[in-house]
Amino acid sequence: MSTFTTKAWKANKTQMADLSQEEWVAQLLQDDNSIILDVRTEDEMAEGYIPNATHIDIYLGQGFIDELQKLDKSKNYYVYCRSGNRSGQACAIMNSIGFENAYNLEGGFMNWEGEVAE
Repeated sequence: MSTFTTKAWKANKTQMADLSQEEWVAQLLQDDNSIILDVRTEDEMAEGYIPNATHIDIYLGQGFIDELQKLDKSKNYYVYCRSGNRSGQACAIMNSIGFENAYNLEGGFMNWEGEVAE
């Protein structure tokens, strides 16, 4: 791809990216427009969570979408679950309803090596 094509593609593409923990953390630390979103269940949250995370359980179905609709779509969302599967689905749902930037934490919370709140 030429530089022009790459820039044009990025300018028109809604961002839904799977990021390694290192990429996710590095990007998050440089992002002053960020929200961390935990899409796990209440029971999973009780085992610990990434500090300052907003929690919306993806298993709420339509309730999950209803809660997403209340969020600021201009923010950049760093999304995680236990293993990275549900958060990937959550990012896709978010993109489909108008969120521009949703980043999935590959490997999820079970591979998280950063700070944990309880």
